[in-house]
Amino acid sequence: MHKFKTVALLILGWFFVVIGIIGLFLPFLQGILFIMIGLGILSSRSETVKRFLKHVEERHPQYHERMTVWRKKIKGWFQKENV
Repeated sequence: MHKFKTVALLILGWFFVVIGIIGLFLPFLQGILFIMIGLGILSSRSETVKRFLKHVEERHPQYHERMTVWRKKIKGWFQKENV
């Protein structure tokens, strides 16, 4: 089950990144938003993406708070609830 969840998150994350890249060229899609959502999802499973996001946070500190809020929301969506 853990392996299925990991694969599902990777597919979902890359789906959002690809939609975001397409959205950069289409006026009705918010490309950056979808890319950031995808990277947020991928950062939960990939150390490379985590390092990239850390680099972006250090280079652009004004976006650090926004990225932190999104990362917490995304992690909350995929964490198992204690019943």
